[in-house]
Amino acid sequence: MAFTPVALFRETGTFVAMSLDTGRAVFRRPFQWREFLQQCWFVASVSILPACLVAIPFGAIIALQTGALIRQLGAVSLNGGASVIAIVREAGPIVTALIIAGAAGSAVCADLGARKIRDEIDAMEVLGIDPLHRLVVPRVLACMVVSMLLNGLVSVVGVAGGYFFSVIVQGGTPGPYFESFTALAQLPDIYQAEAKALVFGLVAGLMACYKGLTAKGGPKGVGDAVNQSVVFTFMLLFAINFFATSLYHELVPPKGL
Repeated sequence: MAFTPVALFRETGTFVAMSLDTGRAVFRRPFQWREFLQQCWFVASVSILPACLVAIPFGAIIALQTGALIRQLGAVSLNGGASVIAIVREAGPIVTALIIAGAAGSAVCADLGARKIRDEIDAMEVLGIDPLHRLVVPRVLACMVVSMLLNGLVSVVGVAGGYFFSVIVQGGTPGPYFESFTALAQLPDIYQAEAKALVFGLVAGLMACYKGLTAKGGPKGVGDAVNQSVVFTFMLLFAINFFATSLYHELVPPKGL
């Protein structure tokens, strides 16, 4: 695909149109509960282990960097709060989104792309079956639900990894680590993280389904669609994360000591 301005606007318009059609198809009955549960299990099974393994070094890196900086400033007692808030607000949703897009999203795109080049999607439309209602809606909702649940697990694992490297490796004290967290953190931090995970899962699911349904050109086309799905999703996620974080800091005042 040539990335000309005209092609970019055309792709964007088609993606937005499919997203709106998917939103309308969510309320169509009957809901595909069996497909939804199967997709939830698939997305969770391919994402849980990689997400946990990635969350540990993420938490450790944040703890090491913030610990070194805070020690230079003479505020060692705030190390826990700075590390945990960074993990809960930013690292957790981002790690979850990257794993959902890279592991589950690529598999979803490959599955739908293979169906597309085998003319299964066209056959469904000929039989009067809406592919968006039958295939896309369960996969998008599964990515959203699993992303929210996985975000909580990733945050816990990341905090545990940060605690280990901050307290055990750097010689910090356990008490001030958690006391500073409770002093600086607030409930909207968790709400923001869960909302971001929900939106990230939505974007990852929609992009994977869109690139899968528009794949063409045989197996090579499916491979290109999977590659584009992951790359475009990552670009959208980082852009959305920036605007969501900026909006959060404008609307929610920080908690003072």
